[in-house]
Amino acid sequence: MNKTRFVMGTSTVMAASFFLSGCQLLSGYQKIDEAENAQAWAGYILPVAGEVNIACAGTYHCEIVQIDKKSIIASTSHEPADSTMLAARPEGTETNTEKAIGAEMRTLADEKSVKVVPLSASAIEGLTNYYARVLPAKREIHINFYPEDNLGYIERFAMIHDFTDAGIYQLRAYQNKSSDKAGSLLEAASPEPLCIDLLQDEEVQRRFCKQLGSGEAQGEFVETGLGNKSTT
Repeated sequence: MNKTRFVMGTSTVMAASFFLSGCQLLSGYQKIDEAENAQAWAGYILPVAGEVNIACAGTYHCEIVQIDKKSIIASTSHEPADSTMLAARPEGTETNTEKAIGAEMRTLADEKSVKVVPLSASAIEGLTNYYARVLPAKREIHINFYPEDNLGYIERFAMIHDFTDAGIYQLRAYQNKSSDKAGSLLEAASPEPLCIDLLQDEEVQRRFCKQLGSGEAQGEFVETGLGNKSTT
């Protein structure tokens, strides 16, 4: 039996898509499909031994806004909240990490230390994607996802996770497409929910999906089991 947990999650806009009489209304949920090519513009992470690297992907833009009580990327400027957290991206290649890891990429001082590293240019013009470096520990992570090329539409997601092992972690958003959707025309026209997978070194560890129906958890991200895996 799958165990379901609730996590903090709100959105500023509830998007919907309709397929009626052959017409299509574009929405953020459909735009996520176009953003699945994010890896084409994503850079690579240069891991440092013993550290946890946290990144997000899957929508036009996303940013880690908070880790524990510390602000990371400011929601207004979309830049590091504290310039001292910024670690300049070193020169080098993915196959030459020893040379690439310079003074800026040395191990963090303590468990409270956070560094952010530029990862790539965002799909939203003028913005940059960053990833965060922390030491292994139980962390509270807050992320803003932007499913559309529109900074006014934000999906806010938060979770608590015990990052026990060092490595690369990614929070990847996607539209959960059901293969057995049936019923009335209204049911078929309803939007597919936004889901977020937590991957550790490319393996899915946890899954959260937004609840679009009625009920106590409507509009929230709810943790679901991994038995019914969807294509990400």
